[in-house]
Amino acid sequence: MKAVVQRVTRASVTVEGEQISAIGRGICVLLGISLEDTQKELDHMVRKILNLRVFEDESGKHWSKSVMDKQFEVLCVSQFTLQCVLKGNKPDFHLAMPTEQAESFYNSFLEQLRKTYRPELIKDGKFGAYMQVHIQNDGPVTIELESPAPGTAASDPKQLSKLEKQQQRKEKTRAKGPSESSKERNAPRKEDRSASSGAEGDVSSEREP
Repeated sequence: MKAVVQRVTRASVTVEGEQISAIGRGICVLLGISLEDTQKELDHMVRKILNLRVFEDESGKHWSKSVMDKQFEVLCVSQFTLQCVLKGNKPDFHLAMPTEQAESFYNSFLEQLRKTYRPELIKDGKFGAYMQVHIQNDGPVTIELESPAPGTAASDPKQLSKLEKQQQRKEKTRAKGPSESSKERNAPRKEDRSASSGAEGDVSSEREP
């Protein structure tokens, strides 16, 4: 599942000349559903969208608050073209979920958003319709989100965090260079000349009559 999230001052959807949905300040979400998406990917995307920190806090600090923190609105628009694969210069959409199945899945996505947040603040377009989507991007700020591939360890947020921490430790180790212990292991060994000569002296003294 892919989503393009835009921070907006306002956004609306028009179908056949009639405005069917509109929001004020908040986020506009363009959502592309793939053939392989399941409830697990749906839950992941809902959590990411609602907790994405694209707004400032009360002191003006950027990237501090989510749409839920600010109690702003969300406009969702289904957009299968996000699952595009180019064949030369021609877009191909075979990775997108078929229309009948995708509509049910998209409705489940909206339902999950409304359950998690405030239902009156979740708006959407018209699935399968030819729409004009008017977006007044604020910033501009546009964030691309993609759910982890099904079956990967990264689909577990705790496991992802653990992997990120392990990678950070590795990078810090490489930045510092080899440790003292490794330097000692890799250092060429020096012969103990006194011990060697002493041993030879013992041997030679034994050979004297």
